[in-house]
Amino acid sequence: MAEEEPQIDQESTEAPRAETAEHAAEEAMESVEQAAEAVQAAANDVAAPVDLPDFTRGGDGAVQTPAAINLLRDVSLHVKIELGRTQMYVEDVLRLNADSVIELDKAAGDPVDIYVNDRHVARGEVLVLNENFCVRVSEIIGSGGTEE
Repeated sequence: MAEEEPQIDQESTEAPRAETAEHAAEEAMESVEQAAEAVQAAANDVAAPVDLPDFTRGGDGAVQTPAAINLLRDVSLHVKIELGRTQMYVEDVLRLNADSVIELDKAAGDPVDIYVNDRHVARGEVLVLNENFCVRVSEIIGSGGTEE
């Protein structure tokens, strides 16, 4: 006598598989929805209001500064004004002397870049005042920008 192999009902095995796949799909959708909510919450937290002290003008027009600002008066900052840029070979740099002229990528009258602690914060124009060079700030670069 030959042993009969047990008959497995294909419909009964496919039903649990379908339920498992459906359950996995539902879990994946829930996970995606939770991630989307987390991203939305993080985006809303980025632009939080900042409380600043009231800088009011005194009777003589001078700005009155709060005592906390005085703590920053002796903080050193590295301010750099960039007139322009160029690329040179080492050979050309070694040939420079007192009468050398270096051509920059900006024309005369173009705004110069102002850096504070190597961060691009403003643009301005070069002026001569009492035989000294100075820079008048003409544009403040927003903190959200990544310009360089």
